[in-house]
Amino acid sequence: MERDQLLVMDDGSLSALCRLEFCRGSGNGGQKRNKTSSAARVVLLEDERFAAEDCSERSQHRNRTCALWKLRRLIAFEVRVSPAEPPPRIGCAMDHAEYPLNLAHLIDVLEAQEYDHKKSAELCGVSTSAFLKLLRRDDELWTKVNSAREARGLYKLKIN
Repeated sequence: MERDQLLVMDDGSLSALCRLEFCRGSGNGGQKRNKTSSAARVVLLEDERFAAEDCSERSQHRNRTCALWKLRRLIAFEVRVSPAEPPPRIGCAMDHAEYPLNLAHLIDVLEAQEYDHKKSAELCGVSTSAFLKLLRRDDELWTKVNSAREARGLYKLKIN
């Protein structure tokens, strides 16, 4: 299945493509966490490299939802495709259902432009400062971009 399809699926459809595991959570939380199987782990059956887990909530259902969200982010960070010309809209809210797809497209553009933020911003039709703000709001994305830039011998990005 294509990356973009996986990223926009509803939880039920994505769950059908995954192996779901539930177990007891670890750490603080008392009786609810230690005596019930509320922690959730999801593994994409098509490619078992993609797995995510969550035990932050008391509810098994909410932990499954959070684990699926983490799985979508993992796929967005790891699977690259050639960016569309022009790239799709960038810049939706981080808690929006389309954010993982948005994130994947953003990384596709950056990768295609060899992590040159100015060229990437121009290709996306936004100012360089607006583009940097999009990157900076997601700590994991910001770290990935700076690591990739450093590996290419470029300076780390900073926002004043």
